[in-house]
Amino acid sequence: MLQRPVFVYTELSPNPNSMKFVLNFSLVPDGLSFDYPSHAAALEEGKASPLAADLFQFPHVQRVFIASNFITLTKDDDTAWEEVLYDTKQFIKIYFEENLPVFEEQTISKNTIIVDANDSDTVQKIKAVLEQYVRPAVESDGGAINFHSFDESTGAVKVLLQGSCSGCPSSTLTLKAGIENLLTRMVPDVKEVVAEGV
Repeated sequence: MLQRPVFVYTELSPNPNSMKFVLNFSLVPDGLSFDYPSHAAALEEGKASPLAADLFQFPHVQRVFIASNFITLTKDDDTAWEEVLYDTKQFIKIYFEENLPVFEEQTISKNTIIVDANDSDTVQKIKAVLEQYVRPAVESDGGAINFHSFDESTGAVKVLLQGSCSGCPSSTLTLKAGIENLLTRMVPDVKEVVAEGV
């Protein structure tokens, strides 16, 4: 059996504690992302990831985020990336060379999002703007922003920040100056954007 070549390169993210490990192939289908704030979360039924669970074996790893073709790791404050980067990168490379699973079998099927026909026109527009304009930019920084809810009476959109966006010093600025400006301009019913669970 031919083994696919595995290339891993790293990119800094706006969050100094997060590093993006980019692979030369997809890890999850488009539009899906998985955020693991703890080892226990990586074992949860329905979103379990053996890869994330194994990455938590490194003492410096505080959070694992998997999307598209990358893994974003968030480390503790006490460890410098220079001390752990090589070993972490080698671990990821070997993990994929050995063809070990990223997720348990049911994780992808249980999390594939079906467009909700019950969504109002406004919610459909919000989701479209997030998907087309926001997701690519945020993924390039090693994170994700997902739609949570929309309150029609106040015009407030709640979003979930994941990956390097979670706990990032510049995420509030990105949220207010970037995403809120974009959404209020493109979807007139939107008055503000707030982060849920940060």
